[in-house]
This record gives sequence, structure tokens and C-alpha cells, in this order.
Amino acid sequence: MQLDNHILNQFLSPQKSNRLEVETLIKKVINQLLDFLSNASEKPTNPALKYLNTAHFKIPEFSQTHNEIQKNLQELYDLSMNPANPKYIGHMDSMPTLWSVIGDFIASALNNNVLSLEMSPYITQLEYSLTKQFASLFALPETAGGVMLSGGTLSNLQALLVARNTKLNIKNGNIFSLKKEPVIFTSEHSHSSIQKIAMMIGIGTDNVIKIKTDINSKLDICDLEIQINAQIKIGKNPFAIVATAGTTVSGNVDPLIEVSKIAKKFDLWLHIDAIYGGAVIFSEKYKHIIGGVEQADSISFNPQKWMYVAKTCSMVLFKDFSKMVENFRISAPYMKEQNSYINLGEINVQGTKYAEVIKLWLSLQSLGKDGYEKLIDYSFYLAEEFEKEIFKRPYLKMTSKPEMNILCFRGEPQNIKADNFDKWNENLQQYLLKQTDFFLSLPKYKNGLWLRTVLLNPFLTIEHIKTLFLNIDNYEKNQSVNKTTH
Repeated sequence: MQLDNHILNQFLSPQKSNRLEVETLIKKVINQLLDFLSNASEKPTNPALKYLNTAHFKIPEFSQTHNEIQKNLQELYDLSMNPANPKYIGHMDSMPTLWSVIGDFIASALNNNVLSLEMSPYITQLEYSLTKQFASLFALPETAGGVMLSGGTLSNLQALLVARNTKLNIKNGNIFSLKKEPVIFTSEHSHSSIQKIAMMIGIGTDNVIKIKTDINSKLDICDLEIQINAQIKIGKNPFAIVATAGTTVSGNVDPLIEVSKIAKKFDLWLHIDAIYGGAVIFSEKYKHIIGGVEQADSISFNPQKWMYVAKTCSMVLFKDFSKMVENFRISAPYMKEQNSYINLGEINVQGTKYAEVIKLWLSLQSLGKDGYEKLIDYSFYLAEEFEKEIFKRPYLKMTSKPEMNILCFRGEPQNIKADNFDKWNENLQQYLLKQTDFFLSLPKYKNGLWLRTVLLNPFLTIEHIKTLFLNIDNYEKNQSVNKTTH
């Protein structure tokens, strides 16, 4: 039996027999993609949702032609969210660096499994090196190190699994030997992944104690200490605090130094979720915002956000890497044992491991620390100008004092009832999308709907911001006129 050429030509021949045909195909596909991306400013930020039934995505009986496949790709481009458009400012979706896109292509083409040194000899060493360097950037000690994962939830999961095993002296993950229920403390505005993780590590969502926040959405230290004492008093077993450096909705930072003192006082593991805000370590001017991050036992960080690396790309760092290994490692007999490098699959919640690190590595090479500093500082510049525009308008209110490039605000005009604020802002979001193509998200926060902006796009300008606020003014005036006439 022998495969026909049509089947074999769906792969790049290692004997070069179809290289020219593959090169031609890649050029056609890349040109189509570039046509879309290079005109992204002219494409909708958030295309109208088109519902498609299962038959639309029917698996074909036989192979499709390249032209048919490209036709389907065009539909994919046209119906997808468009974060490359500078007016897309509603979520933490950055446009990726060119080299991270190329890195994704390279990682997929190489198809090395970063499960073991044997299966990914170069990439394993690269991951060890870069996570060690990031630990240093976060000012963790020489004993620190980390691993890379596919997303922030997995990074938080591994951190809290290790925290549970370490602080509660759990062997083999067996929580049934515990006499007291374990408890985690975190801000009321922390990421929802913390509750998911509580289910996964067997402590239950009820044992995630939410701590009150102050007027600026920061964890309240007094309430934290009160709640820890209260849980001890009723016979539970606190073992970890999760602080946030860059909350999802408002971009605020918990008082990390004060939280670390509480963690030490009660001998609790301190995990800092710096998934978003960790990128400020590249800015000399702004890295003080996450001062105290070096006190963490573990830190989660996503280069896929403010470092402009294509999804997915996350890491979790541990102050004492050897202790993490001791309290988490599961050896795999099907992998060759190593003396110089522990196989990453043995110390990672993922089995098969995609080479996330290549995208990060190439982005770092293409921009350097200096380039990242300029990108971070530019985001802060835009945020400062955006905040000025909000303060010029008495009918606009912010959730809290912004600390990063995330600003969360809403309209509360005096001429409408408070019960109608949510509807007013929901309509404003739709008005901006339909009339101007600006996309702002509309999260539920502090019992109301708010407009959230994340000023990430490097092609976003002050002119864009001024245009946005002129249109917000137009909406407010039209609403006032309509209310008066009716």
C-alpha cells in the first residue's frame, strides 16, 4: 500500500520534492492574511454576530481545494474580533508583535513537545533560562524559577496547588487526611479563576473568602486580618492569600507590601496574580506600582497581554523553585531521566506542552527591554490623557483611581434617575460601536454596568481619544435633548 501524492502534498516533504508548491501556497495564504491585517483600521472592531448552524462547518467527505479553503478563511477573518484596529479598546487583547506571530508558526512547524528535554532539547533550555530571567526581573531571589503554561488560569492553578501541598503538608495531593477545611483569602475584585481553582484543588468555592476593597478597588488590609482571625476561630485552616497586581476590570493593585506582612504574620503562602500588571517591570518610571511583588512565594504573569505576545503565553514563578519541585513533581517513566534539567512535563500541570516560549523569546529579541519600556510608558501616557478627558466631563464617573492603562468609567447624568444609569451606558456602548466603530466592553462592576477601556494598541493616538470623547459628548447631548422634548 502506498499513499498517493495528493495526500503526501498536504505535508512539506523532508526530501524537498514539493517545496516550491508549498512555498506558493504559503505566500497566497500570507498575502490574504496581510490584506486583512494591514487594512484592520478599515475593518469593524466587533463584527455583528452571525449565527451559523452545525452544517455550516460540516466536515467534508473529501479534500477541499486551496481556493475553497481560502474562501473559508476569508469568512473567518471577516467575522472575527479585530484587536488590530486601534479603536478596539474594550479587552486585554493586544495586537501581537510580528515576531510572536512568526514564532507561533515556527513552534507549530517544529512541533517539539516541551514535555521533556529529549523531545525539545533547545526549547527546554530556553524556557528554563527565560523564566529564571523573569524571576530576576521581579526581584525574586537566586533560588527562584518557573515554568510556562497556556494561560493565566493554569498559572494560578499551579501556584495554588503548590501552596496547598506546601503549607498544608499534603502528600500525593490527598486532602482527605486534613482535619480542618483549608481556606484562601482574596479580594472581592480578584479574577474568577481563583474560585474555579478552589473547585479543582478540592477546597470548594465557599472556602475562598472574599475581602472587602476600598474606594480605589484595593484589598482592605483591616478586613483581611479580621477575616483570617474569624476563619481560625471557627476551626478552619487558612493557607494562602491571593493578591492582585492589575485587576481585570479596573487595573488596580492591592497593597502588596502590607499584604505580605499579613502573610508572614499568619504564616500563609502569598501568591500575587500579576497576570496583567506584571509587565510594568520593564518600566523604570512605573515599576514601583507593583512594589512588594518580590515578597511573593509565587507570581503568575501573562506576556500575552501587555507584552504583545500572541496567545497563549503565561508563566508562573516560584521564590523557591526546588521546593515547588519537591511538592509538585510527578515523575514520568516514559520520559528519559535527566541530570541537568528536570523534564518540564514532570513539574507542570500540562502534559503535552506547546512551545509558548518561542513567541516570547523572539518578541524580546525584536524589541529588547528598551522597546518594551517605551511601549509600557506610551500606554501610561495615553491613560493619563484619557483620564483628563473624563475629568473634564462632570457627567462621567470612574470606578476608582486608575493605576495602569485600564480605565473604567460610566455616565451618571444629573437629569436621569440612578435606576436608568445602566441602560444609559449600555446604549452609549452600542452608539459608539455603530456610529464610530469604537469598541468598549461593558462589565458588571460594583452592582452596575461600566465602560471599560484597555489602552494597549501601539497605533492608538491622542486624536483617537479626543474623537471618542467628542462622540460621547454628542450622545449625552442627544439624550438630554430627547429627554427634554419628551
